[in-house]
Amino acid sequence: LEKCLKFLNKNAYIQIALMGTNFCTSAKKAFYLILRNVIRFGTVAVLGSMIHIIGITFIVAGTTVIGYFLFVAMHPGESPAVNVIIYVMVGYVIAKLFVSIFELAVDTTLQCFLICEEMGMGQAGEDGFVPGPLESWLDTGKKPEDVQI
Repeated sequence: LEKCLKFLNKNAYIQIALMGTNFCTSAKKAFYLILRNVIRFGTVAVLGSMIHIIGITFIVAGTTVIGYFLFVAMHPGESPAVNVIIYVMVGYVIAKLFVSIFELAVDTTLQCFLICEEMGMGQAGEDGFVPGPLESWLDTGKKPEDVQI
């Protein structure tokens, strides 16, 4: 239950930033947006969790390896064990911070895309502002007057 509330809360705050409505209205709009696009949100959630794990792993590994080689180059006679543990901890904190910001940016971008699509503002080409690679994902069959946002 707590995870569901955190998920809805995060999406409600994204709606507040995008639409400028109050919290309750934004929470309701976010909930219905998620319901209307449950497959897209599910796909992004699965891909996001994989990228989350891969991102943390690479950042921690990169920080640790670079720190190890720098330590060995600067202090060739000393044991790097304690410092490597510190590098792992610092790398993990940095990775969690970076990946959480990336996750929020992905969720915000998805909501922007879906809102623009549902409001009929999602036009590709020279007249619109949807990038070319996302053009195939647009559902242009919906009429703006049929959608309630």
